[in-house]
Amino acid sequence: MGKLEKLRSQRWLAKNDFRSFNHQSRVMQMGYDPKDWEGKPVIAIFNNWSDYNPCHMHFKHRVEEVKRGVLQAGGFPLELPTVSLGENLIKPSALLYRNMLAMEVEEMIRAYPVDGVVLMGGCDKTTPAMLLGATSADLPAIFLPAGPMLRGNSRGQTLGSGSDAFKYWDEHRAGTITEVHWQGIIGGIARSSGTCMTMGTASTMTSIAEALGMTLPGASSIPAVDASHQRMATQVGRRIVDMVREDLRPSAIQTHEAFLNAIIVAMALGCSTNAIIHVIAQARRAGHAIGLEDFDRISRQVQVLANIRPNGDSQYLMEDFYYAGGLPALMQRLLHHLSLTQMTVTGRTLGENIAGAQVWNEDVIRPLDKPVYAEGSLAVLRGNLAPDGCVIKPSAMSQEFLQHTGPAVVFDDYPTLKAFLDDENADVTRDHVLLLRNAGPKGGPGMPEWGMIPLPQKLLKQGLRDMVRISDARMSGTSYGACVLHVAPESFVGGNLALVCTGDLITIDIPARRIHMAVSDEELSRRRAEWVAPAPRFDRGYGHMFQQHILQADQGCDMDFLQTQFGETAGEPDIF
Repeated sequence: MGKLEKLRSQRWLAKNDFRSFNHQSRVMQMGYDPKDWEGKPVIAIFNNWSDYNPCHMHFKHRVEEVKRGVLQAGGFPLELPTVSLGENLIKPSALLYRNMLAMEVEEMIRAYPVDGVVLMGGCDKTTPAMLLGATSADLPAIFLPAGPMLRGNSRGQTLGSGSDAFKYWDEHRAGTITEVHWQGIIGGIARSSGTCMTMGTASTMTSIAEALGMTLPGASSIPAVDASHQRMATQVGRRIVDMVREDLRPSAIQTHEAFLNAIIVAMALGCSTNAIIHVIAQARRAGHAIGLEDFDRISRQVQVLANIRPNGDSQYLMEDFYYAGGLPALMQRLLHHLSLTQMTVTGRTLGENIAGAQVWNEDVIRPLDKPVYAEGSLAVLRGNLAPDGCVIKPSAMSQEFLQHTGPAVVFDDYPTLKAFLDDENADVTRDHVLLLRNAGPKGGPGMPEWGMIPLPQKLLKQGLRDMVRISDARMSGTSYGACVLHVAPESFVGGNLALVCTGDLITIDIPARRIHMAVSDEELSRRRAEWVAPAPRFDRGYGHMFQQHILQADQGCDMDFLQTQFGETAGEPDIF
């Protein structure tokens, strides 16, 4: 941008006409003086705080620290609250509303007189949602991660949110722990503001934002209540003002190579399966053809180096990862994979940002010759059950199920599945394959995190803790187990998952990247002719729009009308 008189905000506030009179008078109505904004970058701080979002409780205070930094750098900060997506409490699925938040961020950036944007988020869907909106609007933007909460504790044992909730819920159902012990786990597993402190979707996506170049170096893993997080917030405020002066926009940072960097880092982290959906959506908003094949190719080349739950049998959490050196130290291990010349929000390259970073605990951030898992964390499978692909996380499952064939037990809805799981006399063995359908983007609706199907109580009491499960749903990034997810096309739109019958033999072969049901093409054609499409989930409002325009999982679950065609830019309408 160079000259401040060319600031976008001045189109609203600096002209000598009636519209600027109205704009100025309303800003002054809020108690501001013209000296507050004249010739200064106006910085919008998009704050994803709410009383129903425990991950972002501290944002009430952090926004003031961001404002302090903006003022120090000579900018004019204004807070703009957004829809807040509290992952655990919002129903039926936070993914249903990811695109609504993305649309809100994009349209608010376009509609208001702002020159740069601070994006405050972190709880699972808020990071991709805010980055999706800022990517499409393409004004200078920087992301401020919420940071992970402190490690959990109960009876002297370290607890990881999500991962240990699933673990101890199984034990509770199996009758191996007391009610008093269970209540201690409920109260001890999440004990501060901040996101899940396991390598779930929240830390996966904030780490991806950092690897992509959209955060300050090391910002993604700072614990939410650490004083370093407060200082980082003020640094973010200072930096966004300089980004406006430099006219440093997401389009200059989010290159094709930067997205590949992000996938490389995600694989080494033992990332959430949800990363695939969000990264594909964001890359396509930026005009880059990133797809499932990029994830699978990179997964075969990059080892899991971050020893963080739920990968392997790790006892470490994000707090340990931060003090071990955080993402800059991990990326030092990956120099031979990364494109180090990519620009970042600092105005420096990725290589410059991580120069000199060191690993302080080699059991938390493993060396290349002692990985947590020999490949990346995710694998993409294809076959007649998932022609457009599906996803599994081999680094967080029992290795005995890497290759498995068994008869399907099919469920069309979650209540029927739950009744089966709670039946101690259910006809099920460890060899069966539990299959849930109608839980995808349109069928869920919103692709809820039902994919980590609980084990049948009958098998839990026999000591079993894993089995093959398949669905067109997602699962929490904190989850684990032999769960095949994101089957595309989903069953609700007539994907082959809709045609499986109980008793059909299902094969998964992770080394061969294959998923197959032993049903002939002729039989599938016969079943398809008899298939009846379910009724739409919505008949009004945002849900109706979602149902009409949502894309499948392999395309990022974005709205079809929001994706940028590769090589094109959306631009800004000339409304002045």
